[in-house]
Amino acid sequence: VQLVESGGGLVQAGGSLRLSCTTSGFTMDTHAIGWFRQDPGKEREGVSCISRFRGRTSYGDFVKGRFTISGDNAKNTVYLQMNSLKPEDTAVYFCAADYGGDCSSLRASFYEYWGQGTQVTVSS
Repeated sequence: VQLVESGGGLVQAGGSLRLSCTTSGFTMDTHAIGWFRQDPGKEREGVSCISRFRGRTSYGDFVKGRFTISGDNAKNTVYLQMNSLKPEDTAVYFCAADYGGDCSSLRASFYEYWGQGTQVTVSS
């Protein structure tokens, strides 16, 4: 089982980034995929989740319409489009897989498999 994030980088406030999470070793037909972020010294925070087999997505309250999650089963990839980025969005972003998940929770403890993360830095 492997999850690999990409697409992070440095962007100015108000800009956009699209993160990708490419998976292998399991199918998104049975796993929900979540995005989380973590700043040093802070707890890991749930950003968004997609469960294609449940037909459901969810977002953290702080997203407020700025981010959109989507998935491409043929490419085994989940995307997180992030618009109107703010300096407080700066963090390492991780994707994770939850077997049988329905995205009813963005608690990190529910997710069994994790990627290594990709850094997102938003300058003011």
